[in-house]
Amino acid sequence: MRTVLLVINIIIAILVLLLVLIQGKGAGLGSAWGGHGELYQTRRGVEKLTLRFTVILIIAFFILSVLNLFLRP
Repeated sequence: MRTVLLVINIIIAILVLLLVLIQGKGAGLGSAWGGHGELYQTRRGVEKLTLRFTVILIIAFFILSVLNLFLRP
């Protein structure tokens, strides 16, 4: 059981890392691939979806880490 939780935790950690890198610096996906992001805009579409998915994965990572801490070897 503990091994399964560790593998799932590693997969979630890699997904979180990739999602954070995709989001770009400050202006979202528009500036990540050369777009101009001078004006602040609310997140829409894919940017909003990636942000929410990242938050969900971070919460899942935290919960799995705490569960793994309390499981006996």
